[in-house]
Formats: sequence, C-alpha cells, structure tokens
Amino acid sequence: MWTVATTKDTSLPLEAQIKETLQIIDDNLQELQSNKHQIVSAQVYLANITDKPVMDEIWKSWIGDNPDHWPQRACLGVDLEGNVLIEVSVTAVVGQ
Repeated sequence: MWTVATTKDTSLPLEAQIKETLQIIDDNLQELQSNKHQIVSAQVYLANITDKPVMDEIWKSWIGDNPDHWPQRACLGVDLEGNVLIEVSVTAVVGQ
C-alpha cells in the first residue's frame, strides 16, 4: 500500500510538523491494516534540506533505533507549498 502525509497545521514549527506528519502516516497505515514496521520504502521531502538532522532524530525515535529494521529511505530538499515544511510518502506491506 502507499500513503502520503503532510501536517494539517502549517503554522507549527518544524519538529511539530514532523511529528504530526509521522502520526498521520501511522494512522493511515493502521487504517489500511499495516504499520510502520511494515514500511519497505519511504521518501521524505523537506522544504529545507539543512533540516535533515532534525528529521533524522525524530525519524529514529519513531521508526526504532535499530538500523537493521529500517526501511529504505530517501530524504530530499524540495519546494513545498505554502508553509509546509515536510511531506512523507511510504510504501508498506499490508496484512502480515
């Protein structure tokens, strides 16, 4: 399955936008009978690529600290609409 998320509240600072976006991903995965441990690929789009270290720390906390269990992930700096600071797209296995 595929899902994509951005924050609903673009007035939030970066860390809060990241956490809300990952929570939306969690919710979408659960709704589709999957979970973050079944993600096989993720693309993280940042409005400012220099924010990658902040994203990495929050990502590790969210996905787990064992790199052997991390999905493949790309992190890119892109122009995002308005005050959106992050967008995340994932591909995950369903029903395992």
